[in-house]
Amino acid sequence: MDKLIRQRFLDHLEVAQAVIDSGILAQIATIAQEIKKALANGHKVLFCGNGGSAADSQHLAAEFVGRFQKERAGLPAIALTVDTSILTAVGNDYGYDKVFVRQVEALAQAGDVLVGISTSGNSPNVVQAIELAKTKGVYCVGMTAAGGGKMANLCDECIAVPAKVTARAQEMHILIGHILCELVDGE
Repeated sequence: MDKLIRQRFLDHLEVAQAVIDSGILAQIATIAQEIKKALANGHKVLFCGNGGSAADSQHLAAEFVGRFQKERAGLPAIALTVDTSILTAVGNDYGYDKVFVRQVEALAQAGDVLVGISTSGNSPNVVQAIELAKTKGVYCVGMTAAGGGKMANLCDECIAVPAKVTARAQEMHILIGHILCELVDGE
């Protein structure tokens, strides 16, 4: 058991080092500036993802609306994963692939930011939300695992964490999300 625990920490550190050695740090800085610009101009940040990525979406939206590490006014952010009535109605009437795109259609405006989280980069409901958001003038950010899938070519910035194991990529997603919160709050 101790060997496994130690190995997972070492695996985590290996992926973190790979992120540091890649171009991802510059991407994080760019994304933080785009979010700051959007918020300064009265726009909002929308988050979406499935499973663990849905939980990360909710977690990060809460950090914006509540607070991260310092007191400040709430920032407009919405996790498109939380309204069970919308999710079940749209899923029932249009199919699960449309649960986020319908919300983007209804809520997103030019100047907003959409953060789509999908380790494969190919989740149809996230991909479709990004595709529509792009047509509406929304700045689109992807967080994926290695390769980035379809999202790599769709997003304005796609952070493709160099990890093949979903759990390691998700660990980096939440770390990157926390860093974005800190940068948006103003170091």
